[in-house]
Amino acid sequence: VPRAVYVDLEPTVCDEVRTGTYRQLYHPEQIISGKEDAANNYARGHYTIGKEIVDLVLDRVRKLADNCTGLQGFLMFHATGGGTGSGLGSLLLERLSVDYGRKSKLSFAVTPAPQVATAVVEPYNSVLSTHSLLEHTDCTFCLDNEALYDVCRRNLDIER
Repeated sequence: VPRAVYVDLEPTVCDEVRTGTYRQLYHPEQIISGKEDAANNYARGHYTIGKEIVDLVLDRVRKLADNCTGLQGFLMFHATGGGTGSGLGSLLLERLSVDYGRKSKLSFAVTPAPQVATAVVEPYNSVLSTHSLLEHTDCTFCLDNEALYDVCRRNLDIER
């Protein structure tokens, strides 16, 4: 079982993982979903909907961290264009900095691209998350969403 916590404010994708082909790979306690999504809104992900779930997420992270003999740090994979990845992602990074101080925090952030954007506010969410990424990560790897789509299409024969 991977030492990971999977979080999405919107339950559909988490429910697919819980019942899908690879459900035995993940412990159900490590898949956390909310009841409603952040509606592509940084503020909802950070201050309202995300705030309701952040303590549960941090509790699961703490349980995993307590089982480590030498915790080195955290890797966070998220998209900065939506409300969950930008808002809740920022909130989690801020809280991890408080709870785990000097432990390394690396972020792999999928950044929006106009050609594949699903919401007009994606650039705003991304900009709003930038402060937390600068303040609370040791290194952020910015991944261009359009380039990722191109790799999937050209090299993996996966269509959009």
